[in-house]
Amino acid sequence: MAIILGIDPGSRITGYGVINTLGAKHEYVASGCIRVKGESLSEKLKYIFDAVNQVIDTYIPQEMAIEQVFMAKNADSALKLGQARGAAIVAATSQDLEVYEYAARRVKQSVVGKGSADKVQVQHMVTTLLKLPGVPQADAADALAIALCHANSKLSMVRMGGANAVRRGRVRTI
Repeated sequence: MAIILGIDPGSRITGYGVINTLGAKHEYVASGCIRVKGESLSEKLKYIFDAVNQVIDTYIPQEMAIEQVFMAKNADSALKLGQARGAAIVAATSQDLEVYEYAARRVKQSVVGKGSADKVQVQHMVTTLLKLPGVPQADAADALAIALCHANSKLSMVRMGGANAVRRGRVRTI
């Protein structure tokens, strides 16, 4: 069993999603949005750092998955996004969590089956996969999708490792 924290970083809103996984079964734990406060960039980054630390303290995840920076139309926005990511990553690593990064297209492909999926499709699939009673806010849904992508990627790696071990005669199947 592993508790995974997914983070959808943002300089104004940072989404978080927490799932509990056991093999191929994924269970919703929590999700929400960190609405960033502060006047200066440094105050905003500290707010993200402190809020992510609080989420970690509350849910005690074993791993964190975060979306990679993509180059948007505006370079300034991409830089702010990168700094928000950095604050979240430092919060996780300061608590000895392993951090895994995923491209947005890979997250969408993993959850929706299409790398060009829009936010509404991601929200729908997250709601369906985790059997949620309602649709989470877009940033929280993205964070849950990142956590699901990581869980699915880990499961695939375990299965591939097991298949390779079987081929090498290290594991017997019954």
